[in-house]
Amino acid sequence: MRSNPKLILTAVLLSTVSLPITLTGASVALPDIAADLNAELTSVQWVVTGYNATFASFILACGAIADIVGRRRMYAIGVALFAATGLISAAANDIVLLDVARALAGVGGAAAAASGSALLAASFEGPARTRAFGLFGTTLGVGLAFGPTIAGMLVDTFGWRATFTAPALVALVVLALAPGIPESKDPTGRRVDLPGTLTFTGFLLLLILAVMEGPRQGWASLLVLGAFAASAAVLVCFIIVERRQDTPMFDIGLLRSRRFLAFSAAAATILSILIPLLIYLPSYFTGVLGMTSGQAGATLILLTSPALVLPMVGSVITRWITPTAVVVAAVVLVGLGAAWLTIIKPGISTLALAGPLLSIGVGMGVTTGMIDGVALASVETRRAGTAAGMLNTARLASETIAIAILGAVLASTTGGRLADPGYTRGLHITLWGMSVLAAVTVLLIAVLLRPRSTTALEPAKLPGGDSRVRRIGSR
Repeated sequence: MRSNPKLILTAVLLSTVSLPITLTGASVALPDIAADLNAELTSVQWVVTGYNATFASFILACGAIADIVGRRRMYAIGVALFAATGLISAAANDIVLLDVARALAGVGGAAAAASGSALLAASFEGPARTRAFGLFGTTLGVGLAFGPTIAGMLVDTFGWRATFTAPALVALVVLALAPGIPESKDPTGRRVDLPGTLTFTGFLLLLILAVMEGPRQGWASLLVLGAFAASAAVLVCFIIVERRQDTPMFDIGLLRSRRFLAFSAAAATILSILIPLLIYLPSYFTGVLGMTSGQAGATLILLTSPALVLPMVGSVITRWITPTAVVVAAVVLVGLGAAWLTIIKPGISTLALAGPLLSIGVGMGVTTGMIDGVALASVETRRAGTAAGMLNTARLASETIAIAILGAVLASTTGGRLADPGYTRGLHITLWGMSVLAAVTVLLIAVLLRPRSTTALEPAKLPGGDSRVRRIGSR
């Protein structure tokens, strides 16, 4: 089939913008979902956490499978699953059905995201590829920045079901374009790391299950303790499996690169602060501050818009300041923003929230793309693909765990009701925890990137022309 780059780009960008919108849309709609389906907080949280968990768990595997079975085929399957589960979510009258549909939607989203970017890489070359991925990144930024606003307007106008219907309809349009996309595969025929995929997915889901069910079942309950123990055991199995794989999903050896580990930690920390707030602040804005869903979405632009407008600023700054300094400053800024946001309380104005929200957003926006570049530059070129997959999976996994932790704290302090006054106390606890996480990350980066003591030997000429070997720095 003859390639049509414009058709491929259109399809991938349409599906790409739908992915963040469906995530932020669900977060804006949580209070309405809870009220309509008479569900408690822990059950409603799975609407968001279930989607994120499966998306994070399957994105690497879906990319590998797409290379083997065909990227167009995998893309079409992912988009179709995303559309079907979106329509099921919109029609759900039971919270369990909605949670299951959202978890399956995460699998579809992972397949569409992984194979969509692979289609772009296979369809464009040179400057055209650079432009295509530039549009790809911008589209993700648009979905993240304006997703809450769009979702808020949909909820106010049509109800919470529209936040799932709209992305599903877009996915159906994309599905209609899929037959016009040429098929492509990886000629090397690499295999899927099935043991690694299964153990990583098991670890992540068991850990999230334990964290999410702790407030409802009790932290000392058999289910919760068993899930924690099982997640630890599966994590050990995952590490053992990956060390023995010829083509592992996670190349454990890359963690020996101090720079890669440092910048990966920075990327994970920034998203572990931004994304949970993006998920749960809308509920606070509507349930405690009395905003409409549309007003809540508009307020979140303060948090998300820097990710759209600041990435280029970061690349300009590095002409005068090292990328390492920019990344450290960004982590500090995000941590300070989280601490500053503890001013939030019933009756606070949007203007008062602007400072902390912008602080967090700027810290994230100025490093978007930059962290990836400096992290991948610290590993060998031949391992860049594996390193990129590890970096993205680490970010997705950490933000998913952070969402679950914030949800567990809120469930414990609010008694399971989104509008309870305990929401403020729970939010303050997690915000201080986020600021501590940022401080620890800065210290970790300092330790990992500190100059190593010089132990090299060099010849030194002594009087009389005798060459002796002396240690640099010795007296």
